[in-house]
Amino acid sequence: MCKAWISSTLPELAFCLCTPQSKAESCWAAVQELQSKGLLFGGTAKEIAKVLKKKVRFHNNKAKWIVQARGLELRLNGDQREDREWLVENVKGLGYKEASHFLRNVGRGDKLTILDRHILKNLTHYKAIPEVPKSLTPRKYKEIELAMEAFAGKLGVSVAELDLLFWSKEAGKVFK
Repeated sequence: MCKAWISSTLPELAFCLCTPQSKAESCWAAVQELQSKGLLFGGTAKEIAKVLKKKVRFHNNKAKWIVQARGLELRLNGDQREDREWLVENVKGLGYKEASHFLRNVGRGDKLTILDRHILKNLTHYKAIPEVPKSLTPRKYKEIELAMEAFAGKLGVSVAELDLLFWSKEAGKVFK
């Protein structure tokens, strides 16, 4: 991958960097505002933080992460799990959920799960996992991901379809 690819996907990466502990719709609105003001690709962290402050929690850190991400040359090889590992290790601010979300939204992560509270609640409800974990370590994330894959397989659907169904059921809508 090259810097051109990161440039073409920067709005989605910025969105995924902003979403932890913030509302998805607010994050996307912030990214759109950054784009319309010409700040997403050229603004300073301070300028970006000023826009994020209105809509996104932890705006200063997230602004720094967006600026850092602009300078990255992505080294993705097409193996979804390896690509997610690379993102988690190299993009400050991305965890497994956000890296999975980013890859899914740019068409490179249909086999990855996006484990958020909505998904975990439903996996517990349908007894695919015994309980919602107190925290999601990388090991626990991967363990639950395997359980979700098995559950989706029993239902005859993909994990992408299943987590979209669970998320939209809980959120009351489909968004990104």
